[in-house]
Amino acid sequence: QVQLVESGGGSVQAGGSLRLSCAASGPIVRYCMGWFRQAEGKEREGVASIYTRGGSPSYADSVKGRFTISQDNAKNTLYLQMNSLNPEDTGMYYCATYRYSNIYCPRSISTAAGSFKNWGQGTQVTVSS
Repeated sequence: QVQLVESGGGSVQAGGSLRLSCAASGPIVRYCMGWFRQAEGKEREGVASIYTRGGSPSYADSVKGRFTISQDNAKNTLYLQMNSLNPEDTGMYYCATYRYSNIYCPRSISTAAGSFKNWGQGTQVTVSS
């Protein structure tokens, strides 16, 4: 199994940007990979996913136009560029792999957390108004 380590979180003011990284212990090229977040007292929700063999990324409605998911297969690393952050984006951010390899991502990432595995430890994002 691949191990994932997230980094890049921090505290920013509303309107700011952050870039999260997810470093994998091995090749990610055969996985659908996703970014998820969990606010205090709320369920974990998916924000973005990408099939590392190709295909269009998918985003939750709440982050469309503001977040961009990307990958660097040579570095075994997944990224999440987050722009125009607002306080509602505050939470712990995690990356994970889809439970099946060599399979396209689920149609909707928003509610797909239960279908992902190999969770990292998370990186905290705090956005102040």
